[in-house]
Parts: sequence; structure tokens; C-alpha cells
Amino acid sequence: MSGRSFETERLIIRRLAKGDLADLTALLSDPEVMRFSVRGVCDRRATRRFLDWSQDCHALRGFGPMALIDRDSGAFVGFCGLVPEEVAGVEEIGIGYRLARQFWHRGLATEAARAVMAHAFDVQRLEEVVSVIEPAHRASIRVAEKVGFRAFVTRRFHGRDVRLYRLSRADWCEMAIPVG
Repeated sequence: MSGRSFETERLIIRRLAKGDLADLTALLSDPEVMRFSVRGVCDRRATRRFLDWSQDCHALRGFGPMALIDRDSGAFVGFCGLVPEEVAGVEEIGIGYRLARQFWHRGLATEAARAVMAHAFDVQRLEEVVSVIEPAHRASIRVAEKVGFRAFVTRRFHGRDVRLYRLSRADWCEMAIPVG
């Protein structure tokens, strides 16, 4: 996300930092949070690799996972951001998000995803973004649909059938969904 942080009504969205390791480990080691992850539950070592990968994404591509921080309390909420994904042999730019359980059912994932998508299309001028979601992950599907993803195709991703949604900048601009 060009290394910049930005804010929504309730969140500060910034690059993940080394200081986030403990909070990120707690998030990625929670079996319920990671229930639909193709990579599964992460220990501290796997979380450190994810954090390093995230920082490499920002350095090499100008985007990557971003930390979500509660504006009022300063608490680590989770992450949301653009990530490179290979789906059915094609490299795509996808949006990904994970929130700690105590922040579920508050609309924060949708708020963060809208802000990240607005930045992707309005600031970075990307042409399209995908969302890769397990069909049983109803909450994630709801977030994607609220953000503007509509039609999907079924594709293989890490040996699983997933829904591959696609949203173009042109379609985003036509929707004019409010951010934050």
C-alpha cells in the first residue's frame, strides 16, 4: 500500500512491523481464526516468516498485508491487505484479511477491506483485484460481497476448490461504495 498508513472511522491501517510479532502470533495461532486458511495454524516461527514475507511484499511490490489497529484503544485487530496469489497457474493480486475473534461481528473486516480496495483502485490505480474464498467461509463471502465482489468462478487453490471473485477498477468506480 505504498508504505503509507491511512485511517478509517475506527481503524488505523499501517504496515505490519516487527513489533507486531506477538499479536500476530496470537492471531495466526488461533485455530478458529485459521479455520479456513490453506496454510493452517501458525506457530511463532511460521508467523515470523509471514511477517518477513509481508515486509518483502511491500519492498518489492508496493503492497502487502497491513496491520489493523483500533483507533480508540490502540489494540491490534488483525490485518488486511493486498497479496500476490497464484490461482490456477495465474498470478493475481488478491485481498486478504484476518481479524482476532474479539473483533468479529463489528463490521471491521468490511471497513478495512473497503479502505484497502479504495487505496488499490484510487491511489495505486490497479486494474483489478481478486478475492479467493473457501465456499464454506460464509463470513468472508459476506465481507467480499459488501465490498463489491459479485460473480465468482470455482478454481483450485492449494488443492482445494475455492471461489475466485474478481473486481475491476471500472466496476469499483461505478459502485462508489463509501469508505470508512
